[in-house]
Amino acid sequence: MHIFKHTTYDFLRWRWHAIALSWIIIIAGAITFATKGIPLGIEFAGGTAVIVQFDQPVSVQQVRQALDKSFPGGGQNVVVQTFGDPAQRQVMIRVPHVGAESGGSLSSTKQQVVDALKKGNVGAFKESGTEIVGPAVGKELRTRGLSATVLSLVGILLYLAFRFQFSFGVGAVVATVHDLLITIAFLAFFRYDMSLNVVAAILTMTGYSTNDTIVIFDRIRENLRGMRRDSLNHVINVSINQTLGRTVITSGTALLTALALFFFGGEVLHGFAFTMVVGIITGTYSSVFIAAAIVSFWRGTGPTRAAAHAPAAAPATAPPQPTRRSKPQRKARAS
Repeated sequence: MHIFKHTTYDFLRWRWHAIALSWIIIIAGAITFATKGIPLGIEFAGGTAVIVQFDQPVSVQQVRQALDKSFPGGGQNVVVQTFGDPAQRQVMIRVPHVGAESGGSLSSTKQQVVDALKKGNVGAFKESGTEIVGPAVGKELRTRGLSATVLSLVGILLYLAFRFQFSFGVGAVVATVHDLLITIAFLAFFRYDMSLNVVAAILTMTGYSTNDTIVIFDRIRENLRGMRRDSLNHVINVSINQTLGRTVITSGTALLTALALFFFGGEVLHGFAFTMVVGIITGTYSSVFIAAAIVSFWRGTGPTRAAAHAPAAAPATAPPQPTRRSKPQRKARAS
């Protein structure tokens, strides 16, 4: 199915605008990260998360006041937020640190939270779920998550440098790092926790963005063989236009799936779905504008390398003129 036919959009014309927009978002995200940080989930920070369901509606402020009486001085670090469907009247209470990592001490914080709610007279409730992660396990998970992300970027660079050319590998890795920074910036803006689900979404988004970039790069490589006399920018624009329909269909269907998870997947999948939505949008955007622009900067904007090394054409010469035969003279008749 063809959505776009014979398009001639000049995508590289907007590369500087796209790069400027990306830098604005990345710098704003870095400022947010430096001033407010990014919340870490229980998996990475270590701690205790208790989900309670109240029989009657209760405000977050009432729950926090009850906890402040049992967590003197440390109540400011306790996170209290609504959880799931508001009609369920669920509240999640998260205490960042659980103390020593041994069997009995891991559950002591949970019991302390339950006792504090009972003493605070905030209403009848029941426990809906509990998650406990020790600090050593959280540190190990952070290290492994970072290692998985770095190794994936190195693998992408090596594969594309071998499969295409080094300039293509650099373009794909820069675009992937761009997607990673943009996604982290939006996670910081909207205060989503950095959890294992979010890391899984980031790695999924990295593979998706790279696949989209490879499709465009493969078309560029094919066109370089038949358009050796054209400028590299023209070849890149033609290649992006030729794959535009495929890009829109693939990205659109993936985006609809991620939006369905975000709106109907429940509270547990919110962070994962949000990361996927941002990753799909910025991955498509970077494949068209960022990755192609890096290749253009790296290799120059003149004729392609194949054209530059092509032998010079021989000067045109005038075609030989046919010689006119002179008619044989008749012998003079003898008088």
